[in-house]
Amino acid sequence: MPRSTPPSRHWQPAGTRGASPGSREDTRGGTRAGRSGGAHAGRSGGAHRGRSGDFDDDMSWGTRTDRSGDFDGGSSGHPDGGPPWDHRPRRSGGIHGGYKPRKRRNWRPHLPVRTWSRVTATVLLASLIPLTWSIGHALTVPGGGSFSARLAEWARDHYLGPIVTFGEWLTYQQPKKGGNPSFTLNGPNAVSTLKHHKKALAIAYGPPPRVASMAGKPLPGEGRWRVLATVKGEPAIYGTYLRASKVYSSYVAGIASMNQNLVKFELRPGTEDPGPGQWHAQPYIPSGTRKGLLATFNSGFKIASSGGGFYLNGARSGSLTPGVASEVFYRDGHLAIGVWDHTVRMTPDVVGVRQNLHLIVVHGHVPSTVDQNVETSWGATLGGGYYVWRSGIGITHDGRVIFVYGPSLNVRELAELLQHAGAVTAMELDINPEWMSYMYYLHTHRPNPKPVNLLPTQQEPPDRYYFPSGRDFTAVYAR
Repeated sequence: MPRSTPPSRHWQPAGTRGASPGSREDTRGGTRAGRSGGAHAGRSGGAHRGRSGDFDDDMSWGTRTDRSGDFDGGSSGHPDGGPPWDHRPRRSGGIHGGYKPRKRRNWRPHLPVRTWSRVTATVLLASLIPLTWSIGHALTVPGGGSFSARLAEWARDHYLGPIVTFGEWLTYQQPKKGGNPSFTLNGPNAVSTLKHHKKALAIAYGPPPRVASMAGKPLPGEGRWRVLATVKGEPAIYGTYLRASKVYSSYVAGIASMNQNLVKFELRPGTEDPGPGQWHAQPYIPSGTRKGLLATFNSGFKIASSGGGFYLNGARSGSLTPGVASEVFYRDGHLAIGVWDHTVRMTPDVVGVRQNLHLIVVHGHVPSTVDQNVETSWGATLGGGYYVWRSGIGITHDGRVIFVYGPSLNVRELAELLQHAGAVTAMELDINPEWMSYMYYLHTHRPNPKPVNLLPTQQEPPDRYYFPSGRDFTAVYAR
């Protein structure tokens, strides 16, 4: 049986499929009758110069090349007569008679070419410069505080408070229920008193009555006063620990009781709040001014959020507002707490005033207002939670000054701690852990006394006020 001829690799138009391979002429200048039955003269009837420089009379640009590299000048269809490979319409015109080379794409990045685009970019860049400077200044200015606290303060000062509050709400964790404190409450006296003064001191400057625990059965040392500082051998400052809740029983508040017969109080400005001014006072306790230093503690909210103002040595920040709770510092060093223009007011003896919100203990009682509008009336807390670090200050019927601070407190518990410690008039000070502090100073390392945190869980370091403070604070000195 004769061998069958293998099918042609090239598809041929109808009417020419039976032609033998020999009927195909050379594509180098001849005609191609085998495929089209007539002369084929390049792309549009004209000659085409090939790669070798010769003219190719039948090579048609725009047609498909088969697998062997030859051009199929008559069709772009399938080798076996199937549907065409390429259905795209062929271009006409141009010097090549039917093909227009595709323009090569430029992948380089494009710069804005329109005027408005350049203006927008310039304005955006210009606005970022002061924004970056403002944030950088807030994060690097001396005064204490962590990165997150400084950034949050900056955001609140620039109308981004709702965003900060939302972020804090997402990360806020409720205090742990039950458990015991992480440290012992039965600490020794920080200093010793002279034995031969013991009887007289018990009458004039004895310790306050023991404070009953608000968490049920007291732990060893809880509510028992110990001496933190003395003046000429006489106890001037006492301190104790107390739990404020039966539910959150592992959290401990620190309480200090300061005798105004032996100590005096000084209001100090902060580098950021109230900021630069004619205060005639340093925003820290510099070396050389630490003789007789007994204690330091934090002040109130930022002045813009306090509902009142700040006054020191004739200069003001904000406005002293009637009806607002106020610490009033007098020329002789004693401190009063009351309602501005009601129970306390401006006199020639007043050298400092620090206002903050409203009273939380009035005539020895805790008003119902401490439970109302907690976040709006008593400060924006971390996560919008009621149980956060809080601090407050009060005064007893015999003139002692009581300072209380601690973690996981609501406003009522803070007020009740002050009340239990003997305060008949009291106000809230600052909140949140970044701004809480009470330090007493041991004068065993003269001329620089050693600072000690009253609460070991306090976030701020003991020597915080040996360096410029961003917030105002109170310094306590021996008389």
